Amino acid sequence: MSDPGWVKFAVSGNVATWSFGGAWTIDHAAKLSRDLAEAGAPGSGAAVFDLGNLQQLDTSGAWLITRLGRAMDAAGIKVETRAGDPDLAALLQRVAETRDVLPAHPRRRNLSDKIAELGAGVETILLDSRDLVAFLGALVLALGRLSLTPWKLRWNAIFSHLEQTGLNALPIVGLINMLVGVVLAFQGADQLARFGAQTFTINMLGISVLREMAVLLTAIVVAGRSGSAFTAQIGTMQVNEEVDALRTIGLNPMDVLVVPRVIALVIALPLLTFFADMMGLLGGGLMCVVLLDISFQQYLSLLNQAITTDQFWVGMSKAPFFAVLIALVGCFEGLRVSGSAESVGRLTTRSVVESIFLVIIVDALFSVMFSYLEI
Repeated sequence: MSDPGWVKFAVSGNVATWSFGGAWTIDHAAKLSRDLAEAGAPGSGAAVFDLGNLQQLDTSGAWLITRLGRAMDAAGIKVETRAGDPDLAALLQRVAETRDVLPAHPRRRNLSDKIAELGAGVETILLDSRDLVAFLGALVLALGRLSLTPWKLRWNAIFSHLEQTGLNALPIVGLINMLVGVVLAFQGADQLARFGAQTFTINMLGISVLREMAVLLTAIVVAGRSGSAFTAQIGTMQVNEEVDALRTIGLNPMDVLVVPRVIALVIALPLLTFFADMMGLLGGGLMCVVLLDISFQQYLSLLNQAITTDQFWVGMSKAPFFAVLIALVGCFEGLRVSGSAESVGRLTTRSVVESIFLVIIVDALFSVMFSYLEI
């Protein structure tokens, strides 16, 4: 075992000599730091670090010696190092070349900083919106090009995505909409009973499910389920450089990856919306039978009087637009993934948030338009 580290200080003329020996390791770091503080300080313009007696050195010991040297440099004292063991000298040199990376104290943020952050956020939103619109234009061009050459469509991919986004989503979409129908009927009957108008629960249920709730909830579920899957799948291909490989062999990623997903979702979401309408009305009907003391046949008869085909088509007409939005955002964010797994997770989350936000915005615009057209 090496001797504990030690340091000796001597002055000869105008040169101060610091002799280091023993084991300068983390086990003795506290003692060595005190020894350096007690050894004294040169009152001259030159100093010599003699490392010939060092037996062991680790980064903590090298940092103590480096810290002393930097303090002398700051005081204008020229330091000369006399190395002993080449390996120990190399470690000391490596530590000396490494600068401190302690974080600076954060500056207090003022109003101008907050305004700058707000401006940067708005700029980011505008740039992302521009890129998304450009991506939509590229999608339209790809669809137009493939409509002229339909034999180039990847039908196997379309049917595969149709199964994943449509058929496999039936259980969760049906369950959620059935439960929402139950909740709407229960809450509606409870509130309308105060005015003696419980029978209007069926009107409220039919209109709200067919016009808004079924298509909106289905779109949100699909955005979280299928939109995120699109981003994750394409993003993983980006990380694995598979998208670059497609371009290398002459295939357009828009034709191969984006168009099949968009077409599949445009087909699947209206079908899911129809299924959601039926499940929402079924769940609400079961609750109406219990609360209103009517038979299921009476419920269907009253429902037929309360709603029209216009209510049904208002909800169904929104589904293709929601499908394009969800698929567009999912594929757009997937192609923006950089070469890291962290980027896949971040942009997948972003894809879901953006899809749901845009779906709600477009749904609000549809509501205003239908109100203006008195539909």
